[in-house]
Amino acid sequence: MTRTRPSSPAPTSRSSGLEAVAARSLSRRTLLAGGLAGGLAASLAACGSPAGATPTAIRYWNLFSGADGARMETMLSSVRETTGIGVDATVLAWGTPYYTKLSMSAAGGRSPEMAIVHLSRLAGYAPLGFLDPFDLDLLAEFGVEESSFPESVVERARYDGGLYAVPLDTHPFVVMYDTEVAEQARLLDGDGKLLPLETPEAFLEAGRALQSVTGELGIAYGFQGDPAQAWRLFYSLYPQLAGEIDLSGSTTGIDRDAAVQSVDLIKQMLDGTIADPNADYQSALATFNAGRAGMILTGEWELPAFLEAGIPLGAAPFPAVFGTPSAYADSHAFVLPHQDDPDPEVRRATHEAVAQVLKQSFTWAEAGHVPAYAEIADSPEYAQLTPQSDYAAAADVAVFDPPAWFTGAGSNFQTQVGQALATTLSGSATPAEAVEDMVARIDTILATPDPGGESA
Repeated sequence: MTRTRPSSPAPTSRSSGLEAVAARSLSRRTLLAGGLAGGLAASLAACGSPAGATPTAIRYWNLFSGADGARMETMLSSVRETTGIGVDATVLAWGTPYYTKLSMSAAGGRSPEMAIVHLSRLAGYAPLGFLDPFDLDLLAEFGVEESSFPESVVERARYDGGLYAVPLDTHPFVVMYDTEVAEQARLLDGDGKLLPLETPEAFLEAGRALQSVTGELGIAYGFQGDPAQAWRLFYSLYPQLAGEIDLSGSTTGIDRDAAVQSVDLIKQMLDGTIADPNADYQSALATFNAGRAGMILTGEWELPAFLEAGIPLGAAPFPAVFGTPSAYADSHAFVLPHQDDPDPEVRRATHEAVAQVLKQSFTWAEAGHVPAYAEIADSPEYAQLTPQSDYAAAADVAVFDPPAWFTGAGSNFQTQVGQALATTLSGSATPAEAVEDMVARIDTILATPDPGGESA
């Protein structure tokens, strides 16, 4: 059963890495001790206060382009109209260019008033003095408190007793499915929702049932050329068995048996019938768009393109195939890049702007992102937004990259572990060999001096 659907724009890969040396060389302590901060600040004159800026004019750096960029601008327009705050938004290139420039501006104390980061990157920024904490009293004055967010998310926003990030969303790894194919495969319940797939056998059998309907593949999943995709799937499975990987010591804290079991299940799925072991990210999207697979494993950020393609779309949190619900996720979060001498009135206006964007985030939810702010996430309007609200529970079991200065979205860590996993998923290495390779690569990174530590 192959149906031809309109093609949708191919999204940009999110797997580009940030070199650890950039963060090390720009640690605030190193810059100040070497007398370089003044020179760097001068070289970043473009980041300084614009001439004629009013006390309520704030600069905002983000990495949202395309449809997400348009939605963000819609929310900002509302904030400008309702508050009178002049928010000057600058969009920078995703990945290394963005995070490097943000580090440089904060190290020089000439940063924008607010910015977006992936919450998984916070451990590489807050300890280095690149960020300032939010004023909880000010946030509360504008209707935002720590209790306004899922604990699984806000716990990653804290550092050294302070709140260093305010989450805008959670964007989890989920399953999306063609409801017509899933119905024919007898995988829907009486409400038309995906049945629970609570064992590895049930998950694999569902893939075979979907393939029997499409005649080609059951599940679309692409990781070739995108190591982060391999990591996202692995880290949706492993925590169900063993919790999070621990990177707080000098060697990787990991349950090897659980890791092997997780890799083995992915390998079983990639049998050429359930899923294609040679698919890259773009071809997996195209396969699902064209109806050649009945389900896709991907991030919720792909939802708008699937809806535009005319797919009868259903979605659900990543299945608890090993019994404990969990799913890889990240979060776009607002931060206050460090400023040496912030204007109190501008800092106050920044807190108000953050709060007001959160209150506009139903617009953000329409694009597929799970709203972090409870006032939106718990609203009747969001409950009626489908299929978005059908996977909203994933935010409560979100599992981020293990906290370390070198992990997070776009990091070399994700590239390294994804490449190790690929030796099994598309090669001849056994799952045990892939896990040993992954651990060896992580141990090598752990042996690199932490730029925020004594050896920096």
